[in-house]
This record gives sequence, C-alpha cells and structure tokens, in this order.
Amino acid sequence: MAENQYTEDNIRSLDWKEHIRLRPGMYIGKLGDGAAADDGIYILVKEVVDNCIDEFVMGNGKRVDIKVKDGKVSVRDYGRGIPLGKVIDCVSQINTGGKYDSKAFKKSVGLNGVGTKAVNALSSHFMVYSVREGEKKQASFVRGELVEDAAVVKTDEPNGTYVEFIADETIFKKYAFKTAYLDKMMWNYCYLNRGLAMYFNGEKFQSKDGLKDLLENNMDGDPLYPIIHIEDEDIEVAFTHGKTYGEDYYSFVNGQHTTQGGTHQSAFRESVAKVIRDFYNKNYEASDIRQSIVAAIAVKVIEPVFESQTKTKLGSQEIEPGGKSMRAFINDFLKDKLDNYLHRNPEVAELIERKIKQSERERKELSGIRKIARDRAKKANLHNKKLRDCRIHLTDLKDERREQTTMFITEGDSASGSITKSRDVNTQAVFSLRGKPLNCYGLTKKVVYENEEFNLIQAALDIEDDMDNLRYNNIVVATDADVDGMHIRMLLLTFFLQFFPDLIKRNHVYVLQTPLFRVRNKKKTIYCYSEDERRSAIEELGKNPEITRFKGLGEISPDEFKHFIGADIRLEPVLLSKDASIDSILSYFMGKNTPERQDFIIENLRVEKDLAVELEEDKGIAKEDSDNLEIAS
Repeated sequence: MAENQYTEDNIRSLDWKEHIRLRPGMYIGKLGDGAAADDGIYILVKEVVDNCIDEFVMGNGKRVDIKVKDGKVSVRDYGRGIPLGKVIDCVSQINTGGKYDSKAFKKSVGLNGVGTKAVNALSSHFMVYSVREGEKKQASFVRGELVEDAAVVKTDEPNGTYVEFIADETIFKKYAFKTAYLDKMMWNYCYLNRGLAMYFNGEKFQSKDGLKDLLENNMDGDPLYPIIHIEDEDIEVAFTHGKTYGEDYYSFVNGQHTTQGGTHQSAFRESVAKVIRDFYNKNYEASDIRQSIVAAIAVKVIEPVFESQTKTKLGSQEIEPGGKSMRAFINDFLKDKLDNYLHRNPEVAELIERKIKQSERERKELSGIRKIARDRAKKANLHNKKLRDCRIHLTDLKDERREQTTMFITEGDSASGSITKSRDVNTQAVFSLRGKPLNCYGLTKKVVYENEEFNLIQAALDIEDDMDNLRYNNIVVATDADVDGMHIRMLLLTFFLQFFPDLIKRNHVYVLQTPLFRVRNKKKTIYCYSEDERRSAIEELGKNPEITRFKGLGEISPDEFKHFIGADIRLEPVLLSKDASIDSILSYFMGKNTPERQDFIIENLRVEKDLAVELEEDKGIAKEDSDNLEIAS
C-alpha cells in the first residue's frame, strides 16, 4: 500500500473568493433554492441592504430602493456613498470596510467586513457604483473576479451606493425568490427604523410606530388588550396577549431579525414573568403568564456576538463588552417601564391577570390528560409504531447538519415504507399517519392529547411545552396528489394553524412536491412535476418515450424516491401573509361549508399540473383571507 505523502505541495492557500465559493455555508448558511426564508439567496439580499440601513442609522439617506426581477437584485441607497478610491476594496477585500471604526458603527450588524464580499464571490454578475459630490465610480465582477474598473466620471446623480447582482446558478441551483419572504424582510427593516422609506419593486414600505406596527400587522385577530409599547435607549418592546396557543416572539439585534432568538429573547421571557409576578405579588407559573403572549423586542448591542455567520441567534451575554449583563439590562428596563405602565393602566392590568388565571385553569384541567398522553406517546415510541426517527435533531446545537433535519408526515404504509428506505437516516425522520386525521377546527387543545395521531405528532416534534424544543427544522407534509391526499394535507395544516401557528409563522412547515410523470428512453430518465415539464421532456427525448403517471407516493420505488428527497428535493413552504386571519382561513377550509370545500379541493387538484391553492375571486371575505395561506407558488 502506497504511503500517504504530506509535503509542501499538499499545502494550498485560497484567495478570498475561492474560499467563499468553496465553503459558502460558512458565510451565508445553507444554500437552498429559495423555498425557505433563511436560504442563501435571501442572505445575499440582506447583506447588501444591511449596509444601506447602517447609513440610515448614522443619519444619511432616508430612502432605499430595492428591485428583484428575473433573478437580478438591485439595491440603491442615498447615503454618503463609498469613498470612491475604496469602492473595489470594499466589495472584494476581506476585512475591509468602515465598520471597524466603533465610533462610527458601534451598533452595526455587519462588523466582520465579509457580507458584500460574499455576495460578490457568489454572484455570476456583480456591479457596484458609488456617487459622492457629483462624481461616480463603477466596477463590475464575475464570481468575484474584477472585469471592469471604470474611471471616475462626473454625474448629476444624488449621493449614495448602488449594487446589483445575480446569484450564481452553479451554486444556487434552480433558485427563485419568493415575494412573501422579501416583503417580510422589508417590513422588518421599516419597523426597526422609523422614518425610513423602502421601495420594493415600486411598493412603499414605511412604519410610524415601530414594533407596535409589527404586532398590529402580524397578529391573528384582535389583541386581548391594547398593545403595550415601551422603549428606552438601546431597547424597544411591544407585547400583548392574543387568542392563539403558545408564545410568539419577534426579536432583533441592531436591526437583525434573530429568528432563532438568543440571550435577549431568553432574558425578556424570564423578566416579563418576574415583573408581572412582582406586580400582582402572586407566584403565578411563568407558563401561565406567557401563554398566548405575542411580543417583539429589539436591542442595540455594542459589538454583538452571534452564534453563526448568518446572525440568527444572539450569543452576547452583555449589552456591551465589560458592561451590564443582558439579563440585568432587560430586567431593569421592564421593572421600571412595564411596572409603571401597569400602575398607570389598571384596566390593562386587570385584563392581563384575567388571562393568566384562565391559562392557569386550562393547564390544571389538562394536567391529568397530559400525563396519560405522555405515557401513551412514550409507549408508542418504544414500539416504533409511528416515528422512524433520525440521528441528528435541531436541538443538536453543535452539529452543522441541524438545519437539514426533517420530519416527513406521510399517509399509508407503502408511502412511509418508500420514504423510510430511501431517506438520509442522519437528518430525515418519517411519521406515518393511520387514515385521515381528525378535523380539529374549533376544538380546544384537549383534543391534542386525547387524539392519538395529534398527540404522537406533538410528542415527535417535542413542542408541548416550548417551541424552542422543536426537534426538526423542516416539517414536510407528504401526501398523494389526489382528492384524499389533498384533504389530508388540509387536515394537517388545520392542526398546525389551530394549535401551533408559530410553526407556520416561523417557516417550518412545507409540502413535498413529488413528480407526476416519469418520461424516459433507453438513454435518459426525466422526472416531471407538471404538464409543461412533461411536454418539454417528450420534446427532448424524441419520439415514443415511455411515460409513466405516478398516481400515489406508494407507487414510487425507494430507488427512485431517494432522488426526490435528496439534494434536489422540492419543497413548497406554507406561508401566511401579514394580512392573514387564521380564524377566517380555518373557517373557510374546515368549517361548516362542505360543498364549498369540496369544490375547492376538486378545483385545485390539478392532476396534470402542480398543486396550488388559488381560489376564485368571488368567494367573499373568507376567500380573501384564505388567499393569504399560500401552499404552493
């Protein structure tokens, strides 16, 4: 056996763009195809826009223009503009930027000097120009390589910076931007930067009341009491209680949406319970205080420390290096501002205590049922009747594959068997349904524990007590493309919307797209997800190819299935727009309107086309709300 050689020839140095392209996940997290809100193409947009926001925060430029069309993204701010002699360096030299001067950008999001460089390296086309005092400097790149270094010219354009890019399709395969995700991004920027006007594809986004506007625009139904909106230097909080189950949080650090929370969100959850206990001088359970809470918290931290390059979870223990702890900072703020608010608004204080007592009663009523349900779930897991688990989970914080963790919810033994045999046992779990789930619309959470299917789904996800315990990043509904499959899909979505809406609001729920046709000849096989794809495949393969119509997941062999749940998996996210009313959606889909629902299922079951949820324009008010539940693009 030849001896492994280790010489100077084995040592290789990569330049900045080579390293980013070789290890993109280190810089922008997962790649994805745009189906998930945290896919890399959205991180690219965010990295460019973050620089515009930092300019606004410093008092320079009150408008940002963003356009996304046919894969091209353009961003224009009206700040000071990059110093003309440093335009190329700022987008192509790692550790180059203005944010190392802590006096100028001490509470900036992008402190590492990497963001725009990563966008440049991962784009097939990248162009930047800066305008300062009547002069303009432009440069263009291809995959990080400088291809145009234009001379400085005179211009009448206002000051500011313009960036346009096209994400490299050799890295981001078959990607597409979803407008709903970009809309949400723009709104979050505006909520956190009152006075900023953002124009996304010509539509204006602007907020007057910050986090109060955020809650008003994102809550399902009316709050139980007026939104409490309090703020101080470096912190802003808004919260109320709603009518849905669980806890719903929107947390931000220096303008960055920390979708996975962090030390600031944990400190808020702990402190709000403590301050409310002290106000009423009663030892209420923290879970009863926070049940159905809807809250937003934004803090500004000097030199924040995040747990990943994509900055989705804050790790800083202090509000600034060597300063007050995050816990003490937030607790002191709430102890002062929230306590004062409750004393000045006794009617709100009375409504909050009434809600706490109601949650306490419900918890006690359910305590016995929950114990029996836990025992049943443990016994079922022991016998492995429902869940074929994977080895890695979302809670494994140190495993880089945790974001890939997926639980497929399937119907029938044949479909479950095919997925189980073809899955990645490290990151993909399979939960097998027995028949159609119960229509739980209008029922209380008691049914979650009394119904075996729902109880075991809840146990498998581990979301009974805290959404932070969620074991899988992706929950994928995998049902047949027929009337029964469509109905099962709706019943499952009803369950999540009724009892665990945060799973959908946090973009954890998807629908698996599987091919409708297989078109092949002796040389090539093409899987088609629509009638258009089938026609294209027939044209490509020539005369008389063999065409197979897949009528159910169980008909697809494990050898074929592995292609559809592997690297090329097609997932359609279940999205709720900011105008969605869960009550109206559920009433339309699952209420006492059976003829309408049957018509909806049949009309939207496109046997020869992709499944979609698009209702007719004449369904009335409930129909308008149901449009806000997007199951397929």
